[in-house]
Order: sequence, then structure tokens, then C-alpha cells
Amino acid sequence: MSGLQDKVVIVTGGARGIGASAAAALAAGGARVVIADLLEEEGRETAAEVGGVFARLDVTSEAGWAEVVDLAVASYGRLDGLVNNAGIASNLLIEKESLAYFEKVLQVNLTGVFLGMKAVLEPMRAAGGGSIVNISSAAGLTALPGTSGYGAAKWGVRGLTKIAAVEFGPSAVRVNSVHPGMTYTPMTAQHGAVPGEGMFPLSALGRVGGPEEIGAAIAFLISDAASYVTGAELAVDGGWTAGEVVMLGQVAGQS
Repeated sequence: MSGLQDKVVIVTGGARGIGASAAAALAAGGARVVIADLLEEEGRETAAEVGGVFARLDVTSEAGWAEVVDLAVASYGRLDGLVNNAGIASNLLIEKESLAYFEKVLQVNLTGVFLGMKAVLEPMRAAGGGSIVNISSAAGLTALPGTSGYGAAKWGVRGLTKIAAVEFGPSAVRVNSVHPGMTYTPMTAQHGAVPGEGMFPLSALGRVGGPEEIGAAIAFLISDAASYVTGAELAVDGGWTAGEVVMLGQVAGQS
């Protein structure tokens, strides 16, 4: 992809899944990538694969964020992009969710995004601008029962992205959100996701997405090809949130 050459980008949750696919897409376009994750072994492997560096990061730690940003600038001389991808899942109804886990999900999935954006603004401003991509979810575009803390956090990421886009715009820093639908990753596999056609009938395309499809969308938003895009919500969900999916033969007025 054009418009990525020599950009320096931090990818959180970059060890595997969507984060690793985003890192690969960025590196393929010529970007230099910092893989930030708690999974050290997998993170170092992914960093080696994309020709980047690894940094251990707890996204809920403000001091940890400062260290990762310092590493990126020390390693490559600047910072141009951030992919706020790290997150954890919840799949319980509100009445079943514990307060402790609800708050943990908010800390990782929402506060972590806030801390990341705050940490990278000044070095991006010093570089003359940049691009932040916050990974929300289809669960941040529509109400999905059983998402509890996860859904609350992802709706929060959606709103926080728009606020940051307005605040950061004068510094030439773009901020957008990506909303993946059902995507085959190690996290979703634990909850029964399987790849293949016809495996997710709720979406218009009728299938589970691949992490590389989300990674390509992220790389586009980081790149200069999206230079006039900020405050946007990009649903990469196979049409899941476009509307209720019904069989064509069931549509009123058709036989």
C-alpha cells in the first residue's frame, strides 16, 4: 500500500490476531513497526517477522506507554502512527457480569485507548502530524446482548475517537475507528468462531472475516491515502451492522 513508506507505527496487541495482521500490512507498505503486547514470546516472533521491534506493554499503565513511545522514537527517530488494538473480551449478560471484570474490561479496552492517544500526541505533533486508528467493534455500532463491559467499552472508543479527531485535528493528527465484525482470531476462536463461507449467517456476506481483511483497512487509515479522513467509523464486518439479514425469498413482495 502506498503512503506508508518509512512511517513509524506502534501496534498494541500486535503479537497475534488483528494486531499482527495490521503490523504485517503496515510493514509490507514500508512502515517500521513497534509491536507492543503482554505476550512476549509471540510478540518478539511477530516483530521479527515484520522487521520491527518488540516492547512489553500493559496498556493500562501510563508509565508503560511513555516507555513504548520513547522506544519508538529512540529506535526510529520519530512517531507517525498508533493502532490501539489491545483488548479483552466479555460475553456475559449484565446480570451475570461481575463489577470487577466489568471494570477490568473498561480499563483495558477504553482507558488503554485514552492513555495511548494521550501518550502519542506530542511526538506526532513534533513529526508534523500522524494517524491514530482505534479498534472498536461491531459491538460499538449496535447493541449486542451478552457483550456487557466489552460493548460499553467499544461504544466508548467510538465516541472518544470523535472527540480526539476534533481536538487533535489542529496538530494534523487524524483519528479514526475501525469496527470489525466476527473475525477469526485466537480470541474469537475461544468463543466458537470458525473461518469459512456460510459460517456467520448474520452478516450480508455470510462468513467470518479474516484478520488480514481488518489489517488492510487499518493500514489504509494509517497511510497518506486516507489523508482527508478523520473522525470516521469504518465498519469491516461483512455487512453485519448494515441491517437485519434475511433470505431474499423471505423479503416481502418477492416470491
